[in-house]
Amino acid sequence: MTRATAVRAVLAVAVLLVSVYISLTMSPRLGLDLQGGTRIVLQARDTATVEADRETTDRTLEVLRQRIDSLGVSEPTLTRSGEDRIIVELPDVQDPRQAAEVIGRTAQLTFHPVQGPAAEEPEKKPSGSDPTAEPGSPAEPGSTPEPDRLTLPDEQGRVLDLGPSRLSGAGVEDATAGFEAQGGAGWSVSLEFRKDAGQEWKKLTGEAACHPAGDDRRRVAIVLDQKVISSPQVDPSVGCGAGLPSGATQITGSFSADEARDLALLIKGGALPVPVEIVEQRTVGPTLGAAAIDASAQAALIGAAATALFITIVYRLFGALAAVALGAYGVISYAALVALGVTLTLPGLAGFVLAIGMAVDANVLVFERAREECADRPKRSLRSALTTGFQKAWSAVADSNATTLIAAGLLFFLGSGPVKGFGVTLAIGVIASMFSALVIARALTEIAANSRFVSDYRNVNGIARPGAVRTWLTRKDPQIFRKPVRWLVVSAALVAVAVAGIVVRGVDLGVEFTGGRLVEYSTSRPVDVETARDTLAAAGFGDAEVTTAGDGDLSVRTGKLDNDGEHALRAALAEEGGETTKVRDELIGPSLGDELRRNALIALGVAVAVQLAYLAVRFRWTFAVSSVAAMVHDVILVVGAFAWLGRPVDGIFLAALLTVIGYSVNDSVVVFDRVRELWGANRRTPLDTIARRAVLQTVPRTVNTGMGALFILAALAVLGGDSLADFALALLIGIVVGTWSSVFTAVPGALLLERNAKTPPPVPGKRKGKGSTRGRAGASRRDPLDYGARV
Repeated sequence: MTRATAVRAVLAVAVLLVSVYISLTMSPRLGLDLQGGTRIVLQARDTATVEADRETTDRTLEVLRQRIDSLGVSEPTLTRSGEDRIIVELPDVQDPRQAAEVIGRTAQLTFHPVQGPAAEEPEKKPSGSDPTAEPGSPAEPGSTPEPDRLTLPDEQGRVLDLGPSRLSGAGVEDATAGFEAQGGAGWSVSLEFRKDAGQEWKKLTGEAACHPAGDDRRRVAIVLDQKVISSPQVDPSVGCGAGLPSGATQITGSFSADEARDLALLIKGGALPVPVEIVEQRTVGPTLGAAAIDASAQAALIGAAATALFITIVYRLFGALAAVALGAYGVISYAALVALGVTLTLPGLAGFVLAIGMAVDANVLVFERAREECADRPKRSLRSALTTGFQKAWSAVADSNATTLIAAGLLFFLGSGPVKGFGVTLAIGVIASMFSALVIARALTEIAANSRFVSDYRNVNGIARPGAVRTWLTRKDPQIFRKPVRWLVVSAALVAVAVAGIVVRGVDLGVEFTGGRLVEYSTSRPVDVETARDTLAAAGFGDAEVTTAGDGDLSVRTGKLDNDGEHALRAALAEEGGETTKVRDELIGPSLGDELRRNALIALGVAVAVQLAYLAVRFRWTFAVSSVAAMVHDVILVVGAFAWLGRPVDGIFLAALLTVIGYSVNDSVVVFDRVRELWGANRRTPLDTIARRAVLQTVPRTVNTGMGALFILAALAVLGGDSLADFALALLIGIVVGTWSSVFTAVPGALLLERNAKTPPPVPGKRKGKGSTRGRAGASRRDPLDYGARV
């Protein structure tokens, strides 16, 4: 065992031990779509006097935190998103009506002196008036013309003329509900004022005490959201100018227990600096999240077992060692997710499962290069061929993983909500797979290669003999690029069919991109779609679209529908279906739907531009353009397939589409990396011959890697249910068309572009961006076990 192998082995054991310890001692942080609960996104709005910027949004968040803490929700999470959005996550909350009501109210509390009875009845405030107007503003027809004066009815309906506001809810330090049996006072709310506000309260009550008992002017009006909730008389024992020295007061008003508690909660929470609007609301039942976890775990186990069995059959002993490294990858990536505190969402869980199938890519690249070395020089040692395979595969491994990381970064920075979690888990998976392939698998295979038994019996190790696919291709030697234009015609025809589906059938945009509400219900008695439609139409929901979902569940999609409307809709379904349980609920405001749709298009455009820029730096411009053209070809085919199938296009589909982009470029990178290498070593050979050789040499890798991902995705499609089936289907289609396009779209396109290009062939042994020299190239061609000593 060499020193480098020993270092890799020790490092692998150390990382595995730490990962196992983390996995056994720490629990993953589950998102609401897996543990169940409600997620609400609030948009802060400007008022006539206050701008909804970062500072006011932060103050609004703190007020909302106090309110939600008082609701008794376990471990709520509130975070600011951007400049003027607040994300509220409420675990285990299945009916968000109370939370949404408490969150949305401004609770503008003010204290006013009473000037006496009003001369006339106030007119009702028009329905179109500004709800954000400050209390005390003369915005209504019945108010007095003097600024900051109000005309409002008291608790008994008598209209009072109120003076300017002297105190606001910001001066209240605490508010508690209590019950007083003595004197029949019943439920009341006790207020504790802050220091400065207490002095103002004392001054206000002292001025009121200067008027005789029974006079309206001896009262103090407490106004909550333009409504007098209490206007008590100052006690006769309080002298003129003395005021209430305690600095505390009680609000009474024939409250019920619930009314007193809600009022105390709102007052304690204080007034929101700016009004907020619910632009997104998602509720997931606990059974749906648990089912998704179980399905994903089963898919991961079945897919990983199938992948391990496949690479063991293809690469035998070395394939079995790669399967061991694949298991280590699963432990390391899971431990990294847990240790970093990453919130595991449903798309993130799917990304974790998918990365298992993609983790074998680096091993396959190395093993195929090692097979080529053994075929070119049959007498060289197994260890030497394996080491050369790792060296020559490094460029393709680095470039292919870089393009996948770019896709993961775009998902994180341009995605929304749970889709960000997919980008994080995909990025962690890529890094962990690199470690498992280049450290763990390399250490295991190098140790095995040092064994005489493994070296002598070529049928055992799996790389000393060429595989069946490579042998067949070498024997047939098909002239696939004699007429490259015909392959481009086939690709153009496929694109035309996809575009026809988009134009004729249209793209079924999900509620995430159109706005509206999508609710999934489970009923105790079976209800067919037609009956559900008729029932909802009779209840006043004629525009509701009803479809089946899952195992007999009903999916209802509507336009604008508030929480009370959803409750009425569920009650109407319960008349036919018995006990009706909400499994999933998504509410997207129209403004957010437009924004998400716009961001999706931006994400796709940025993905194309970034991949083009990376490929242009790493490869010739002709290779970069043809790779991006193949990538766009793949995107159009996937979208067109979903249009023909009538499947919805939503945020999870966007995550799948960006993953397809990374996978497509990944395949093209492997092919063009080989073209660059062969062309640099044979500059006088026609490029179409070089391209044919490169494709025939890389097809085994493409097929074997694709099979690993297909096993995982097939398991997800079958076991993942509705939540993951569309995601898996999009990726299945994407991998198939990506494999096709990397060979029959990207390469023919590059051949046509190179006919008119004036750039000379690459220099032997020099790769763009590497800065390699001929001397280094010659050193890399020397046998890794040859240390240069000569006799």
